[in-house]
Amino acid sequence: MTSSIVVIDYGMGNLRSVSKAIEHLCPAGYRVVVSDDPAQIAAAERVVFPGQGAARDCMAAISDHQLNRAVLEAARSKPFLGICMGLQVLLEFSEENGGTALLGLIPGQVRRFPGGVGAQGERLKIPHMGWSPVQQCRDHPLWAGIPDQARFYFVHSYFVDPLERELASGESDYGTRFVSAIARDNLFATQFHPEKSADHGLQLLRNFITWRP
Repeated sequence: MTSSIVVIDYGMGNLRSVSKAIEHLCPAGYRVVVSDDPAQIAAAERVVFPGQGAARDCMAAISDHQLNRAVLEAARSKPFLGICMGLQVLLEFSEENGGTALLGLIPGQVRRFPGGVGAQGERLKIPHMGWSPVQQCRDHPLWAGIPDQARFYFVHSYFVDPLERELASGESDYGTRFVSAIARDNLFATQFHPEKSADHGLQLLRNFITWRP
């Protein structure tokens, strides 16, 4: 029996690099599908929700593709991995674009980095772009084989601030301490890009493929 992993295509996100990374890691019997079809998303065993760009544009694209319900149902019911904007839009509200309502699955807001000066006196540019350590806040199957404080690749100007801090699975620093990964039941979502994060990122994707929440 063939199992499928659907990478959600709503017109915004580095879909090729995500899908190719997962295809490379999948064992026999899996197929990776890039799709905006709600029926395919509903039928998938696992779902990956990547994204990049501005919050308002992402929400408009999700609505244009009529994917609001499909994303929320997948995030509630099956192994689900959100990446970058695929994490941010799960919250309730973003400060970006003068204020943008999001999908509202996770209580909390998305806030802009304050900038300023880092711990070594360096000027902190916005967006936060490059490799940063992630402190693992609690054990999770997706951290298996990945050392604490492993470095992952980030590109973002805004960060998630969930109301329920126990959802934090990873935290990082960029002038302020911020949540860089969240976990709840069948859902795991990262601010960083595992598909661009070399061996540690590939290990996280490999763990997702075999994860049984």
